[in-house]
Amino acid sequence: MTRPQLLLVAHGTRNPRGVDMIASLADAVSEKVGPTRVAFVDVLGPSPAEVLRDSSRPTVLVPAFLASGYHVHGDVPQEVAASGHTAVAVTRALGPDPILARVLVQRLEAAGWRPGDAVVLAAAGSSDPRALRDVRDASRMLSSLVRTTVRIAYVATGSPRVPEVVGTLRAQGARRVFIASYLLAPGLFHSRLADAGADGVSAPLGVTDSIVDLVVQRYCVGARLVLAR
Repeated sequence: MTRPQLLLVAHGTRNPRGVDMIASLADAVSEKVGPTRVAFVDVLGPSPAEVLRDSSRPTVLVPAFLASGYHVHGDVPQEVAASGHTAVAVTRALGPDPILARVLVQRLEAAGWRPGDAVVLAAAGSSDPRALRDVRDASRMLSSLVRTTVRIAYVATGSPRVPEVVGTLRAQGARRVFIASYLLAPGLFHSRLADAGADGVSAPLGVTDSIVDLVVQRYCVGARLVLAR
């Protein structure tokens, strides 16, 4: 039976570094599972429906999102339905996941964070309560690793915003405050964090061996589902 292809679906960004990062992730995953294509739900194309219409091959769609909000629960199934493709398995999003929490710690340490420093988890934000719940889960995972309370703040949608939380921690006596960027790729949202008043900002999660393995894990679960139909 034909091995399913993998369709990695991301949000989309006008920042070429962000686009390149998603392409690099897809390339790294393809070395382990075979053909991997990329689609975007916003900003740029191709859309998931366009990619799916281009092939009748069984497909595992992995949402490259760190929380499951409207794009995952709304856009993705609508795109699959619009494509008319009948052999698609949609996995759960990449986050939250303990693997991502460990990468966040690595990124924080690279930015200069040390035990005892305050941590703010900066997420893009969403009006979808399911996504906000996922962010809370991510903060708990990170908190268990850094052994301190991790405050949540949002870059674009929702409150409190990142500068507000950083300021509150300063007012409460925190000597050093670090922002853990809960973003997958460089772009407008990550660039805003530099002006939030923290002592350091971690790099986006990006491409690591463990994140590649996480995508592969999602793919393997989806492949079993789509081949069992």
